[in-house]
Amino acid sequence: MNDSIYIIKIKVTGSSMSFEIGNINIGNELPLNIIAGPCQLESSEHSLMIAQFMADTCAKVGAGFIFKGSFDKANRTSVSGKRGVGIAEGLKIMETVRKSVGCPVITDVHDANQCAEVATVVDILQIPAFLCRQTDLLIAAAKTGAAINAKKGQFLAPWEMPNVAEKLASTGNKRIMLCERGTSFGYNTLVTDMRGIPEMMKTGYPIIMDATHSVQQPGGKGKSSGGQREFAPLMARVAASIGIAGVFIETHENPDNAPSDGPNMIKLDQMPVMLETLMKFDQLAKENPFRLND
Repeated sequence: MNDSIYIIKIKVTGSSMSFEIGNINIGNELPLNIIAGPCQLESSEHSLMIAQFMADTCAKVGAGFIFKGSFDKANRTSVSGKRGVGIAEGLKIMETVRKSVGCPVITDVHDANQCAEVATVVDILQIPAFLCRQTDLLIAAAKTGAAINAKKGQFLAPWEMPNVAEKLASTGNKRIMLCERGTSFGYNTLVTDMRGIPEMMKTGYPIIMDATHSVQQPGGKGKSSGGQREFAPLMARVAASIGIAGVFIETHENPDNAPSDGPNMIKLDQMPVMLETLMKFDQLAKENPFRLND
């Protein structure tokens, strides 16, 4: 990874691990971080608009900010679904955001062969939930030295995520986050069992709550996924009240016309109030966080 801007450090306090990326400190015992951006990268101008708005908003409420955007949505419901700008254009956009806004950036990888190239630009590689057991992908991502955000598969129990973390850590890379994003419940539905968050915290790694994908309705519209964005703030609040490292929120100025995942994205102009509220929950939680005894 290009470390000319950000140097990543690891700190272990008790059984809780944290790491630093530039001015962002990520850990379950530290102030809440926000991972936010559009589902798909659309253009440099669009990404810069969202990233700057979110950076300014997070600064006002005291949250760390990491910009998120995907260059390829490889798991679209239908072959006709829009996949994104592609890796070459996507990395150009991410590099522009990283340098112009001065924030860390994160994107997802779908193939082991993508990892080294993507890690030359981004600070954090994200492992999609569907791919969280793919050993070759996990190893390749971790070997880059970039931090990793591994989403819990919709098909996994929370106590299975230590196996994912062990695969990543076997490379010597301990810059690992584990991300809750809901569990399959019948057809086209996800539910989130919040007991899973303190369960995954027993690993010591920072925990992220994906508030928007947890209210997704996979394939719910036939050729695309539906969602219940009205419940995303609720999921974020509940997770923040436990005392976690960060909340993942996809956002767009016009979700209903976004190229993907519009039904579960938060409208950009609603983010300031939402984040102000989340930081109040976070402050209360960090004073007396909920933790399970080993």
